Amino acid sequence: MTRNYLPYTQDGWIAHLFNSQAARDGGVIRRQARDVERYVGRDAFLAEMRRRGFSVLENAGQFIIICNQEPVRRLL
Repeated sequence: MTRNYLPYTQDGWIAHLFNSQAARDGGVIRRQARDVERYVGRDAFLAEMRRRGFSVLENAGQFIIICNQEPVRRLL
């Protein structure tokens, strides 16, 4: 019998995400969109990023999270 085991709760996954060195230093991290949707859900994820004041980009099935509140400029 196969079980759909998720190793994190929604809050646990968010905590794990922001426990990385890059996130703590205000850097950039990325995650697969399918993982975000599986563990947290797109709406809850974006609400948490908005609450933190972080920018999020989506490209090729990845979320790029800028873990600071500085403005983002697209150069090309």
